[in-house]
Amino acid sequence: MNIILLGVQGSGKGTQATMLAKELKLCWISLGELLRKEAEKKTERGARTKKILAQGHLVPTELTIEILDEFITKNHCDTGYIFDGFPRTLDQAEALDALVTIDYVIELKLSDDDAIRRLSNRLQCKNGHIYGISIPSKKKGKCDIDGEKLFVREDDKPEAIKERLKIYHEETEPLLEYYEQRKIVHTIDSSKKPKEVFKKMIEVFNILN
Repeated sequence: MNIILLGVQGSGKGTQATMLAKELKLCWISLGELLRKEAEKKTERGARTKKILAQGHLVPTELTIEILDEFITKNHCDTGYIFDGFPRTLDQAEALDALVTIDYVIELKLSDDDAIRRLSNRLQCKNGHIYGISIPSKKKGKCDIDGEKLFVREDDKPEAIKERLKIYHEETEPLLEYYEQRKIVHTIDSSKKPKEVFKKMIEVFNILN
């Protein structure tokens, strides 16, 4: 089973993907984390990716699919995947269709105002564990899981946030229509607390199964 989580930045895709992967025993693929790890590499591809992310722009489809395909090949998962933050454009959706069959698309609905509020208060450690308004860390500035220092991501800074939201509405939101033709899209209000959102998500899968 393969699932896509769609929603504006800050809608809780990473948090929900983590819980859903555990519940359904699926493998979680966070494209954002894959790209950020790529950006840390001392390679030409890494430097190119780092520059694009810092500007808040979308990484080109060809480069994104290359990184994603490489990851899936090295980390094959028999049970299926949860795609968090991918695809982001129609051509990426079509490219993903060539790699795997998508069974469900979950839209986590959140207003831009709430997204900006969440993102401007979001922190994470180098291993991708995220904290914010609804999920604060127990010790200020430190990750509860690995004790690593928390920081503000480059793409969570004001100008990058605005650019990312603009891109989402222009290029990613139209994907809902693309997938709705298959009758696999389900929308959930993600303005609630994480546990409430997760409960609604599980209800969807219980109905489907």
